[in-house]
Amino acid sequence: MFFRIPISSYHQAAIVINLELILNSLGLQMENKHKLKIAFTVTFLAVASILLANKFRKHRKRKQNSTSCYLKSEAKPQHNFKRVLANNSYAPFKHLKLDENSSDLHPYESEIKALLEKLQLDIEFSNGSMDMKMSDKYVWVDDELKLKELVEVLSEERVFAVDTEQHSLRSFLGFTALIQISTRDEDYLVDTIAVHDIMGLLGPVFANPNICKVFHGADNDVIWLQRDFHIYVVNLFDTAKACDVLSKPQRSLAYLLETYCGVTTNKLYQREDWRQRPLPIDMVEYARMDAHYLLYIADCLVSELKNQKNENSATLDDDLHFVSEAIRRSNALCLQLFTKDLEASPGQSAAASMISRHLNDHGSSANNSQFQDLVRRLCCWRDLMARMHDESLKYVLSDNAIVSLAETVPLSPTDICTTLSQADIDTDFLNSNSTPRFPSSVVSSHLDDFPYLLQNETNNLDDLFQLILKKHIGPNGSCPFSLYNYGLLSKTNIKSSKRLVTKASGYKLSKQVARKASRELFVQKFSCKSPVYHNCRIYANDGRLLCYCDRRKLEWYVQRDLAKIVDEDPPAIMLLFEPKGRPEDEGNDFYIQSKKNICVGCGEGNHYLRYRIIPSCYRIHFPEHLKSHRSHDIVLVCVDCHEKAHSSAERYKKKVALEFGIPLFVHKVVNSNEQQDVSGSSTSVMKLGDCGVSPLELRTAAMALIRHGPRMPPQRREELKQVVKKYYGGREISEEDLEKALLVGMSPHEKRRLRKKRGISLNNTSSNNIVSDNDIKGEDNVDSYKNEVHEPENGSNLDITDPSEVEPNGQVHSSSDGAVFATCSSKLSLLGHGPHGKQVVDYLLKNHGEVGIQEFCQRWRQVFVESINPRFLPAGWDVTHSGRREFGDFSVYNPANKAPVATKD
Repeated sequence: MFFRIPISSYHQAAIVINLELILNSLGLQMENKHKLKIAFTVTFLAVASILLANKFRKHRKRKQNSTSCYLKSEAKPQHNFKRVLANNSYAPFKHLKLDENSSDLHPYESEIKALLEKLQLDIEFSNGSMDMKMSDKYVWVDDELKLKELVEVLSEERVFAVDTEQHSLRSFLGFTALIQISTRDEDYLVDTIAVHDIMGLLGPVFANPNICKVFHGADNDVIWLQRDFHIYVVNLFDTAKACDVLSKPQRSLAYLLETYCGVTTNKLYQREDWRQRPLPIDMVEYARMDAHYLLYIADCLVSELKNQKNENSATLDDDLHFVSEAIRRSNALCLQLFTKDLEASPGQSAAASMISRHLNDHGSSANNSQFQDLVRRLCCWRDLMARMHDESLKYVLSDNAIVSLAETVPLSPTDICTTLSQADIDTDFLNSNSTPRFPSSVVSSHLDDFPYLLQNETNNLDDLFQLILKKHIGPNGSCPFSLYNYGLLSKTNIKSSKRLVTKASGYKLSKQVARKASRELFVQKFSCKSPVYHNCRIYANDGRLLCYCDRRKLEWYVQRDLAKIVDEDPPAIMLLFEPKGRPEDEGNDFYIQSKKNICVGCGEGNHYLRYRIIPSCYRIHFPEHLKSHRSHDIVLVCVDCHEKAHSSAERYKKKVALEFGIPLFVHKVVNSNEQQDVSGSSTSVMKLGDCGVSPLELRTAAMALIRHGPRMPPQRREELKQVVKKYYGGREISEEDLEKALLVGMSPHEKRRLRKKRGISLNNTSSNNIVSDNDIKGEDNVDSYKNEVHEPENGSNLDITDPSEVEPNGQVHSSSDGAVFATCSSKLSLLGHGPHGKQVVDYLLKNHGEVGIQEFCQRWRQVFVESINPRFLPAGWDVTHSGRREFGDFSVYNPANKAPVATKD
C-alpha cells in the first residue's frame, strides 16, 4: 500500500512526453509503447512514494523523540500513590486539622507542651539485657491487614524504636520509602511505598503521649512523617540529644552501635536507592539494625545520664537533672512543623547563591549581566522542570552545569550535551550505586528548550514560567499530569495583578490594589535577596556538632587549613584544632539546630526580612559579651509579620520611656555659641522647653529653604526661617547657616550620606562649622563611637535641652535650679532613639547589672511573641535565653582582661 503523493498536471504531462521520446527512440510498436508507458509511470510513482514516505517517517520519529517526555515510558513508584499531601506546587503545606475550629498551630501542641511541663522520667526502654546477635526473623508490612495488626501491637506497647529511610534523588521533596519499627520482641519493616495511602493508620499511635517513641537524630524524621503521612510524633526520646547532654565525643548512630553493642554498620547504605523492591538482603539487615538496638542504647544512655554529676549541684532540683534535660530537648523537636521552601520567583535563591559564589571565585571581572540573566533563567527552568517531573534539582541539572551553560552559551544539541557532561564529570551528584547519565532524562527529553533559554533576551521570569508551563503541562503539553504537578497551574495566582478600576473620574487605582503594589515594592527593595541560613555544619575535632553557619564562614576555615571537609551535601567541616567552647556549655541547643529560610511567624517562604527582636537602639550599647555574634534575637519575618512586630515594638518603646522617665527623642537643640544671647547670661545650662528646636524640625526647615526658598510663598518662607532662627538664638541667618543646620544631630554615617546626596555644596563646609571634618572620619556604624566628648574646632559644644541625649560615658548634668542638660558626641545621631537607648542601658547596668540587661531582653522577646504568635521559631529558641557569650583566654572581651583594656582606653 503506497502513500498518495500529489503531482501537478504539468509534471504528469512532462513525464508522458519524456517517456514517448524514449520509446520512439527505441522503435517500439504503438501497443507495446502504451503498455511500457503505463508500467514505467506506475513504477516511477511507486518509487517516489516509498522515498517520500520513509523521509516523512524519519522526520516524525525525530520530532517525537525530541518532544516526548520520558515519563510516558518510565514508571516511578510515587506515581502509583493516590494520596499526596505535599505536592510540588507553590502552595504552602496544609497540616492536619483535628477539627474544623482548630488553628494552624501544631495539632498536638497542647499535648507536647504538657509533656514538657511534666516530664516522664520513669521509662524503661528495654528488658535490661539484649542478645547482640540479631536473628533473621522480622515482619514485612506491605498491605492493609498487616498494617492494622502492627497498629494493634504498638498500641499495647509503652515504648518502641523508629527509624526511616528516605529517597530524595528522584523526587522533588523526597518521600519516605521505608519505616523501621522495633519493639522489645519484634522488628517490623513497613513498606511505605506499598501502603502509602493508608499510612495514616499509624497516626494515633505516634501521637499517643503515653507511648514513648525512640529515635536517633529525629530532627528530619519528625517533619518527614508529617509531610508524607500527617503523622505527628508526641512523646519522643532522641538518643542523639542524650549524647549532646553527655558531651559524647561523637553522636552518630554508628558510633553508638559500636560502643554499646559491638556492631559495625556501613552508612553508605543510607544513600542507596530505597525504592527498589525487593530489597537486597544486606539493605534489609542494615535497615533492621538502625532500630533493633535502639531501645538498648537508650537504656544505656539513660543510665549514664542518671550517674552524671553536675558540678553546680546547688542549682539542681532533683537527681535526674540530666535525664530531664535530654527528654526536654527531645520533646522540643516534636513541636517542629514541616514547611515548603517557597520563593517569590522559581529558582531565585539558587541563582543568587550561584552568582555570589561565581563572583567570589572570579572577582569583579565576573560581574556580567548576561551571565547573571542566563543563570536566573536556567535556575527558573530547572526548578519548574524538577517540580513538573518530580525530580530533585541536582538530578535535573547540577549547579556546575548551569554555570557552564551560562559561561559558554552552547546552542546546538551536541554542544549542549557536551557542556553538561564535561561540567558534571567530576561531580558526584548521583548516589553511589547509580549509573551516571549525562545529561539527565529531563534534559534529554527537553533539549529543544535550551536554545530558547540561552538566546532569548527576556528578563521577565514570570513570562518564562508561563511559557514553559503552557508548553509542557498545558492542554497540549508534552508531559503527563500527575498528583505532583497539577497544582503548578495555580502559580498564576501568586502575584496579584495591578488592575485598574473604572470610576466616574476615569481610571484610578483602587486603595486595595495600591496597597498591594506598595507592599510588593517594599518586598522587592528590602527582602533578603538570597538565603540567610545555609545550614552548613561545623564539627569539633572530636566529632561533636558545634554550630550551623553560612558557606562563607565554612570557606574561611578551609582556605586557611583550619578545617577539613567531611560532607558535601549539605556542606560540613571538622575543625583541626580544639575550639574554645561548646554549645551545650551554655545550656541551650539553639545554635546546633538547622534553621529554615521562612518567616518564623506564619511560615511564608516567598520573601523574608531580618528582624531584630531587641531594638538596635538598646542592643548596640550592651556589654560585648552579651551581644557579640548572637543570632538568637535576629529572626526572619515576612512583610506582614514585620509590620505587626514593629508596631508592637514602637508601642513598647513608649512604655519603656515612661517607665524610666527617658524620652524617646531629643526634643530641642540650640547652638551653644548663641546661648548667651538667648538666656541673657553666660551659662550654657538651659531649662527644658525654654527655647531651641527639634533637630528633625531644624533639618527639615533648612532643607526646604535651601531647595525652594525663593519660590516659596513669603508667609511660609518666614515661618521656616523662624524655626532656624530659634536654633541660632534669634539672629539673622545666612546661606552658610542653613548648610550647617543640615548637619545638626547627625551621625558621621548620616553626614556622609547627606554629602553624597547633596553633592559638592556640603563638601566645602569651613573649619568653623558646627561639626568639623575630623568628626566625619569616625566609624560608619552608630554603635562604634569613642568614649569621649567631642569638642569642635571652634571650641563650642552642642548642648541639648532634653535629658534623653547624654554623653557616651552616660553622664547627665543638672544645674542648681533644676535645669537638665547633656552634651553628646557627634558620633551618636540625635534623630533617632540612640540617645534614649544609651541612657536606658546605662541605667540598667548601674542599678541592676547584667541581670537587669537579661531581664530587659526577656521582656522584648515576650513582646515579640505576643505580637505575632510565632509558630515556626527554630528549636531551642527561648524567651529566657541568657544571650551571654564566653570568650577565650586571650580575647579582649574576656572579663579577666577587662581591666587592662579599660586602662588603655
